[in-house]
Amino acid sequence: MRIASWNVNSVRLRIPALQDYLRRIAPDVLCLQELKCQNEQFPRAEIEDLGYNVLTHGQKGFNGVALVSKTPIEESSRGLPGFEDVQSRYIEGVVADGAGGVFRVASIYLPNGNPPDSDKYPYKLAFMDALIAHARTLLAFEERLVLAGDYNVIPAAEDVYDPGVWAGDALFLPQTRGKFRALLNLGLVDALRATTDAPAQYTFWDYQAGAWQKNNGLRIDHLLLSPQAADRLQSVAIDRELRTADKPSDHVSIRADFS
Repeated sequence: MRIASWNVNSVRLRIPALQDYLRRIAPDVLCLQELKCQNEQFPRAEIEDLGYNVLTHGQKGFNGVALVSKTPIEESSRGLPGFEDVQSRYIEGVVADGAGGVFRVASIYLPNGNPPDSDKYPYKLAFMDALIAHARTLLAFEERLVLAGDYNVIPAAEDVYDPGVWAGDALFLPQTRGKFRALLNLGLVDALRATTDAPAQYTFWDYQAGAWQKNNGLRIDHLLLSPQAADRLQSVAIDRELRTADKPSDHVSIRADFS
């Protein structure tokens, strides 16, 4: 079972790259973020032609999340429970794992929160509080659960090329990292850190100032697992080569394989 997450930064601009990814990497489930299109504008036919099922929660010009799955998506819901919001940042569904079991998977696009002295930062923290509350509810089900997506959170100093540069940024503020730790403290497992302690495991490089060429990256895309999912975790990979493609997203995908 392979579950991946990718902030595509405008899905209609990445259709060829997305099709290539599905053919080449063949995830069983792909969680997409930052679609930047309404549901009816999503390239559904191009994805379904490759044998995938699609569930979207779109928004005109901004945000948007989707689940793409080889098997039908059941028990689906759009929007983060307990958080009334017009922005499309959360979608959840249940998929079969091919071995008689199921995974509950969510695609999350957590708010950026910058600038911190604006109302955008309290909004980010409120979203995180609602996510913590919902994750607590989901964990009580004792299912194989994967909360995947662009969290816009740099968890620790080893997850950013220069911590000093980002000290005052909403992605790295102590309160942001504290909320992320509170999420993990519920019993969730950071899939990447369960497999490696290596620094510079980045998933994002800005388009500006030669960030990719200098490897000035951030790790802000995460796969958080329930204990039941973590027990089946085999490996985690970051698909860095996506950043070298023609007209790439500023994010690359992260994926996990489960037994």
